[in-house]
Amino acid sequence: MSKSGKVFYKNFFAGIIKEDENGISFVYDKEYLLNKEAKPVSLTLPLREKEYISKNMIPFFDGLIPEGWLLDLAQTNWKINPRDRMELLLTFCKDTIGAVSVERIIEENL
Repeated sequence: MSKSGKVFYKNFFAGIIKEDENGISFVYDKEYLLNKEAKPVSLTLPLREKEYISKNMIPFFDGLIPEGWLLDLAQTNWKINPRDRMELLLTFCKDTIGAVSVERIIEENL
């Protein structure tokens, strides 16, 4: 089962992050790339059309995931496995302190 989220940069839809059997991927939205004002979500993820692919969580996105007491809260209240980095990202990173946020994509079974 795959999990995915919309990635926003300063409230502008920037791309999609996805986890599937091949690992984690992030790809910038084509319309976002055409915007002259577009900025990379991270210096480690420069603007490009080609998808970023990793076997593990992409380090920039891993850095958005809470630590310490908030991670403990996730384990206790939401029963989220702390090793499920994508689930943590999709659960806790919709409203972040920084410019980047991630909103879960709910995939409906048709």
